[in-house]
Amino acid sequence: MNYKEYADLQELIMGKLDLSKQMTEDEIRELIDGYITQEGKKRHLEITVRERIRKEIFHSVRQLGILQELIENPLITEIMVNGTEGIFIEQSGKLEKLAICFDSREKLRHVIWQITAGCNRVVNEASPIVDARLPDGARVNVVLDPVAINGPILTIRRFPPNPITMEQLLTMGSLSVECRDELEKMVQAGCNILVSGGTGSGKTTFLNVLSQFIPETERVVTIEDSAELQIRNIPNLVSLETRNANVEGCKEITIRDLIKASLRMRPDRIIVGEVRGKEAVDMLQSINVGHSAMTTVHANSVRDVASRLETMVLMGMEMPLSAIRKQIVSGFDFMVHLGRLRDGSRHVLEVAEPVAFLEGEVKMQTIYRFEQNGIQKNGKIEGCLKKVGEIQNVDKFKRAG
Repeated sequence: MNYKEYADLQELIMGKLDLSKQMTEDEIRELIDGYITQEGKKRHLEITVRERIRKEIFHSVRQLGILQELIENPLITEIMVNGTEGIFIEQSGKLEKLAICFDSREKLRHVIWQITAGCNRVVNEASPIVDARLPDGARVNVVLDPVAINGPILTIRRFPPNPITMEQLLTMGSLSVECRDELEKMVQAGCNILVSGGTGSGKTTFLNVLSQFIPETERVVTIEDSAELQIRNIPNLVSLETRNANVEGCKEITIRDLIKASLRMRPDRIIVGEVRGKEAVDMLQSINVGHSAMTTVHANSVRDVASRLETMVLMGMEMPLSAIRKQIVSGFDFMVHLGRLRDGSRHVLEVAEPVAFLEGEVKMQTIYRFEQNGIQKNGKIEGCLKKVGEIQNVDKFKRAG
C-alpha cells in the first residue's frame, strides 16, 4: 500500500469517528479497530499497516498526532515544528530535520489547541503567542499565523521523566566534585543563588539539581510562568503558576503577583523559575528583607547579570542605579553561570560572589572558572572547573553550622 492510499484510509476512518461523545481510551481503540476490520474486508491490509493506522489515528484523536512518538522518545530534548514546512528535533545536542511533517495547518492547530487547553491557556488571532506545558512538564511555546508568516510554529522542550541528579552532572563532566560540595553547602546554608546562562544552557535543569540539596524540613514556594520544576524531595511544597487574562474576564496573574503572595505564605525558601521583567523589583526586595531564594536569569556572563537585573528593575520602578547595585550585592550571595559549548555539552562556566559595591560598580569575586584545554577527543571539548578564589562572606555558613 503506498502512502497516499494509507493516508486516504486514515482520513476515511477519522471521518467516521464521532468525537463529540465522551469516550474512554479503550472505547476509542475499539471503535478504531472496528472500522479497520470493516475496511480490511474491502482491501488487503497488512498487519504492520493495520498497527500503524491504529496508532496514528489514536494519537490524532487522543494525543498529539505525529508528534506523540517524538515526545515519548527519551533521547529527544527539543521538537521544533515550522508550520507544515518541516519538523526538526534536537538529539544528543545535534539538530536534525525529520522526513515527516503535518499535512495541513488545521491538523497542526488541532494539536496546538489540545496542548493549550490542557493547561488553561488560550491561543488565537487575538493572542497569537503563548507559553504552555505538557502534562509531563515539557515546555511549550506557540506562535500562530499571521504573526508567524510560515504557519503555526510549535516548539517543545522536553525534560527527563526523572529529574537529573548532581551525580549525573558529575558523570557528564558539567562540574567538579569540589564545586558540587561547595554548592551543597551554599543551598543548605540558605544562600541566595542566581543561575544565569543563555537559551538552552540548562538553567531550569540546574535549578532542579540545586533544589535536591534543600533540607526536607523547609517550606518551599515555587513560582513559574509554566510549571516546569520537578522538585520531589520537599514534603512542604507549594507550586504557583501565572495565569493569562482571557475574554471571559479572568484577571491576569503575573510573577509579581505571585511573589507578593508567596511572602505571606511563611516560606523558608522561594524559587522563581525565571526572572525576565518587572518582577526583578520584588525579587530583589524579598531577598533583601531576609527571605532565602533561588532563581534564574538570561545573561551572557556573571558580569552581565548585574546590568540585566538593573534593566529589569527599571522596567518596574524608577530607582537610582547605585541603589539597585547595592541591593544586588547585599541580596545575592552567589551567581552560577552556565554555558553550552560548541560540541553541545553544558557546563558550569563560573561560580562568583558579589563582594562589594565600589566606585559605583558591583565587584565580583570568581570562586570557580571553567578552563578549556583546547583538546578535542571524539568531537568533545575537554576542560576542567578550577577553583580560583575563596568565599569571602561566610556569615550564613557559620549560622548554619
